[in-house]
Amino acid sequence: MNKQNLNIPVSILDLASVVQGSTPEHTFRNSLKLAQQAEQNGYCRYWLAEHHNMVSIASSATSVLIGYIAGGTQHIRVGSGGIMLPNHSPLVIAEQFGTLASLYPGRIDLGLGRAPGTDQLTAMVLRRSTNLGAEDFTQQLAELKTYFSAENSTGKVRAIPGEGIDIPMWILGSSTDSAYLAAHLGMPYAFAGHFAPQQMLAAFNIYRQQFKPSAALQKPYTMACANVIMADKDEEAQYIATSAYQAFLGIVRNKRELLQPPVKNMNELWNEYEEAQIKERLSCSFIGSADTVQSALQSFIAATGINELMAAAHIYDINAKLHSYELLAEVMGKNVVYA
Repeated sequence: MNKQNLNIPVSILDLASVVQGSTPEHTFRNSLKLAQQAEQNGYCRYWLAEHHNMVSIASSATSVLIGYIAGGTQHIRVGSGGIMLPNHSPLVIAEQFGTLASLYPGRIDLGLGRAPGTDQLTAMVLRRSTNLGAEDFTQQLAELKTYFSAENSTGKVRAIPGEGIDIPMWILGSSTDSAYLAAHLGMPYAFAGHFAPQQMLAAFNIYRQQFKPSAALQKPYTMACANVIMADKDEEAQYIATSAYQAFLGIVRNKRELLQPPVKNMNELWNEYEEAQIKERLSCSFIGSADTVQSALQSFIAATGINELMAAAHIYDINAKLHSYELLAEVMGKNVVYA
């Protein structure tokens, strides 16, 4: 393999997958093991995503899990990819992340999304309302920034801890709507290409063209999240990836279950329509050996112009998952330290 450095930071999105035959307890231990390896391997940040009412994803209490990962690592940035702000009071999020940033100074990121991260019924239970729109998210974001500001020291409602702490905030999105907001506010922008890649290039173009510098960010900064599943051989990686295919098949069929072990033949599980639908959703995926993935990633980074890559991986076996991320670090030219 040509070990050419791809010259951009690489990070991890951990969906805290609960695999068949396991429990959230094991999931969390494996997440910490992966974060510790990622820190050794030169990854930039380790994010966790807020999801609710999903048996295969255990990161519903996202802030709690961020604290667990940060407490078990030394210097890697840890954060949310993201916190779904409409599910929460901005004051509560300011207090939670103010606490995290006080415990782990200079290491906490706050990625913010507008989607519920769940089904509509669960969203209503979380929010006690179904009437939250785009304007509400913008207002909530402004309120959150106020709580973090030092100027709010004279306010009647204050975030303690949180007030005056510099916590990098990101806008997350899966459509062009989020690009306009991130550009207008001068915030870094992360796109969810790992499950909704269709508008990614358009969103990045909008963001760059309309970006307004802010006190937090002088130039546009983009990150794409993609599925990356690697193994020593292409055929092995394709086999491992069938767990991800099964996870998305469950979404298409509205039949949620724990992450399933890989199978030899997906054609025994899905029909042609389902296959096409799932592969469209997973079109921003890099599956294969180091040589295969390196070539594909070079083309992807050149085409998108991203500043940072974030990798997600629905992999059933923890050892295969650890090895996949080791291979990605090597492909990206990071300082790999094998245990």
